[in-house]
Amino acid sequence: MATYLFTHPACLGHDPGAGHPERPARLASVLKALSGPEFESLQRREAPLASTEQLQRAHPARYVEAVLQAFPTEGHVQLDGDTVISPGSKDAALRAAGALVAATDAVMGGEASNAFCAVRPPGHHAEPMRPMGFCLFNNVVVAARHARAQYGITRVAVMDFDVH
Repeated sequence: MATYLFTHPACLGHDPGAGHPERPARLASVLKALSGPEFESLQRREAPLASTEQLQRAHPARYVEAVLQAFPTEGHVQLDGDTVISPGSKDAALRAAGALVAATDAVMGGEASNAFCAVRPPGHHAEPMRPMGFCLFNNVVVAARHARAQYGITRVAVMDFDVH
């Protein structure tokens, strides 16, 4: 069975500004590495947009709505000390969460044996009612709760391997 790679060019459009450590170059480097011949067997898939319903499995409706309304049409908006959004951040954030949901569906549906989501903004630090650590939505919790709602999964293990 295949390994799926979920990503989307929109994830490169999330631009927190010059000098910010969570920058598009990080994802570009990962995608460049994954384009090597040793990864040619990866089945590449386009990350879909997460739905409001999927996001609300991890966050209250008022939080989801507040974040969706905060995205600027130009410039940057600072949501907390670490988390900055730009005009490209909305599509990127929805694709990032959507990638994890799609990866869950692919694995649970038997299409793939496993999946890797190369997306940004990251999502594992966001809390239910606030962004945190560069993260807007907690993509990991969105996917875990999707697995519970759609497939009856009762236990989920999360392995965090970010480097800091």
